[in-house]
Amino acid sequence: MDGLTGFQRDLLYVIAGAEQPSGQDVKDEVEQYYSSEINHGRLYPNLDTVVNKELVEKGQLDRRTNYYDITEQGEEVIEERRKWEEQYMDF
Repeated sequence: MDGLTGFQRDLLYVIAGAEQPSGQDVKDEVEQYYSSEINHGRLYPNLDTVVNKELVEKGQLDRRTNYYDITEQGEEVIEERRKWEEQYMDF
């Protein structure tokens, strides 16, 4: 997860845990976790970043709605992060 912000990491986890969520679906999930509104100006540039890093794939559901899907590389990054966390979370 080198080079990702905490927010981008959270987006990655949400996308990995859902089946091809739309941007609005991702936004709704992250807002629940953060307990605050996430504006489009924050959400979509960060989604574009994880897409550009090839951790997430972006596709089109219809003319107005995109979906996001975790890539194999994105899954590997999450697994590496979880292994790193486990060494510190011994309870």
